[in-house]
Amino acid sequence: MKYVNLGNSGLKVSQLCLGCMSYGKGQMHAGWTLSEEESMPLFRLAVEKGINFFDTADAYAEGASEVVTGKALREFARRDEIVLATKFLSPTGPGQNERGTSRKHIMAAIDGSLKRLGVDHIDLYIQHGYDPSTPLEETLRAMDDLVRAGKVLHIGASNYKAWQLAKAIKIQATNGLTPFTSMQVQYNLVYREEEREMIPLCIDQGIGVTAWSALARGFLAGNRTPDGNGATLRAKSDAMARQIYFHEADFVVQRELAQIAADRGLGPMQVALAWILGRQGLTAPIIGATKLPQLEEAFGALDIILTTEEIERLEQAYTPRSPAY
Repeated sequence: MKYVNLGNSGLKVSQLCLGCMSYGKGQMHAGWTLSEEESMPLFRLAVEKGINFFDTADAYAEGASEVVTGKALREFARRDEIVLATKFLSPTGPGQNERGTSRKHIMAAIDGSLKRLGVDHIDLYIQHGYDPSTPLEETLRAMDDLVRAGKVLHIGASNYKAWQLAKAIKIQATNGLTPFTSMQVQYNLVYREEEREMIPLCIDQGIGVTAWSALARGFLAGNRTPDGNGATLRAKSDAMARQIYFHEADFVVQRELAQIAADRGLGPMQVALAWILGRQGLTAPIIGATKLPQLEEAFGALDIILTTEEIERLEQAYTPRSPAY
C-alpha cells in the first residue's frame, strides 16, 4: 500500500479509501448491503492490506453503517493508525432541524456519529452536500467550532460546485476559520466533468480530492449492459446508475476499457482504478466492495502503470455531458 498526504495537510492516507456505504442493513439501498457479520471479513482484509482510510456517513443505512464501521475498526485496527471520515447533511430524524447544515443540526449530528462509531473524535468530517437553505458562514463556523472542541481534526466537503468551494475558501480565510482539507467529488472514466473547474481549483488551493463512484457504481467493472440489466443485485436495482451512466457514449468507454484490460490480462476494475490513481490532484478513489474477491482485485490497481497510448484511448472515448449534482 502507498500513502500520501491529504491535500496540504500532514494527514497520511492510503491511496485506496474503503467506502462503507455497503455495510449495515437499513432502508437505504435495501437488498444489497451487508449485515454486520457479512461486513467484518472485508474490513479485516482492508486493514491487513494496508488501507487506513475509511469513509462512511450518518445517512448510510440510517446510521447502521457507522455502527458496523466503528465496531470493525475497533476489532481489526488501532485507532491511531486509521483515518476515519464520516459525513452529515441528510435527515437523521423527522424534524425540520434534523437535516441540513445548520449549526443546530451539525452539533446534534456530530454527537450522533461519535456515539455510533464509538470514538471520541472524527479525523475528517465532511459536509455531504451544499445546503442552500443555510448561510454558508453558519455552516463553516460550526465546523470550525468542532475542530476547536477536539471533536473533529479535519473538515471537508462533497458535491460542491466550484463557485461554492471558492466562496467557502474566501469565508474561511477572511474569518480565520479552519480550511477544508478535502473535497469529495464524483469522478470516473465516464464522468469527468470535475476536470473543468473543481479539480484545478483544489490543486491550486492544496485541497485533497477523493473520488466517489470511482467505478461508476460498478458500470466500469463491466456489470451493466445497455438493456439495463446486470450481473449483481445492485446492478439490477440501482436506479441512480441508470440515470447517470447509461449514455450510449458510456458504453463506448466501457468497451475500450474492457479491451485494454483484456490485452493486459487485467480486470476492467483494475484499469479504471489505475487511471484515477494516475490523475493529477487525485488523492484516492473511494472503493466499495461486497465480496472479498472484489476487494482483492482492487489492490492490484496499485501496481499498474498505464501507457500514454492506453490513457489516450480511454480518454478519447469520453463524451462531455452536463454536470450532475
